[in-house]
Amino acid sequence: MNPVQATITASRPGRTLASLDPRRQDALLAAGLATLASGIAVTVGSGRHPDALGWALLLGLHVPLVWRRRAPLTVLAVMITVIATYHQLDYNHSAPTAASMVVLYTVAVTHGPRRTAFIGVSVVTLMLLLKIRHGMAGVQVSFQITGWIVSMLVLGGYIRVHRENAAAAVERAERAERTREEEARRRVAEERLRIARDLHDLLAHTITLIGVQTSVAAHVLEADPERLDRTAVAKALDDIAGTCRTARGELRTTLEVLRDPGAPDVRGPLPGLDGLAELAKSAGARVDLAVRADGVPPAVGAAAYRIVQEALTNAVRHGGRADLTVCVGVYEEEGGLRVHVTDDGVGGAGDGPPGYGLVGMRERARSVGGTVDAGPRADGRGFEVCAVLPLREKPGDQR
Repeated sequence: MNPVQATITASRPGRTLASLDPRRQDALLAAGLATLASGIAVTVGSGRHPDALGWALLLGLHVPLVWRRRAPLTVLAVMITVIATYHQLDYNHSAPTAASMVVLYTVAVTHGPRRTAFIGVSVVTLMLLLKIRHGMAGVQVSFQITGWIVSMLVLGGYIRVHRENAAAAVERAERAERTREEEARRRVAEERLRIARDLHDLLAHTITLIGVQTSVAAHVLEADPERLDRTAVAKALDDIAGTCRTARGELRTTLEVLRDPGAPDVRGPLPGLDGLAELAKSAGARVDLAVRADGVPPAVGAAAYRIVQEALTNAVRHGGRADLTVCVGVYEEEGGLRVHVTDDGVGGAGDGPPGYGLVGMRERARSVGGTVDAGPRADGRGFEVCAVLPLREKPGDQR
């Protein structure tokens, strides 16, 4: 062997008993018990020393132990038959004790308490039948061996229960881990949906306002080029710039959470009812706003804000009137917050390409346990949105 081979051989970790497969472990156990039984057979215990037949029986009864884990009841039946024959021939009675205790332990650790008790009673009864012919001495020995039998069966039952409890604890831990992972995935999905809703509301509202303000500027430029109203054009352009700045700031705070998932929440307070005045001012239409509500929970206030924002966006986009008027009412009644938005436009929800505005409003309301109804007004003039948002927490939101 060259030095390199010697180094490689020395660096290999040794194989331990635990690393062997169960069959080899049981084979080594059977060999060790057979060696122990051979020593006992010629040194201590009652009965005569084994002859050729006795050695064959003594060594042969250890062979089934190799399969004790695969078929414990079959191994027990074979070993009891051989052991009974061995004792009937009056060979050393102490030699097979260790092997018989091992197989009884195996039966107890692999079977339930009822079957274990039945097997224990059967083994004790068979032993008493074999020992009864020896008189009181045999009965006394039988009681001593019965104590060992009961001890092995109780030990095996205890180990079985311990393993079942350990397996149940591991299973519970794995189930809890799966539950935590599912909860984390659910929270991530909810956060993505929230961001998608915010982006839709923000971008749809901003782009619509910019379109309206641009149309105003273009109208001023085309109405009378020789008498250009520079003040009106400048105001329209300033409104566009202000809308862009506002949208840029809100977009930055909305997307901040996507930059670093581990960073603290820097989104700031949720938009609420106090922002409705500014929202109405930037709507690009004449908005009559009435707010009569105090102490609204942040989540409910944010939902109301987004519903009004989407309703204003839809009114401006689909209203179809230059002098569009939108009425917004937000007021508290009977433990709930009612949001009512109407316009006098001539368009409808079906005008233009289909979008997610009404779906988004309903999802906003549903997130706080509320409802939204939207459709053309009863008199056929314009569109209306009515949302009812409860001011109490939903039962599912309580922790």
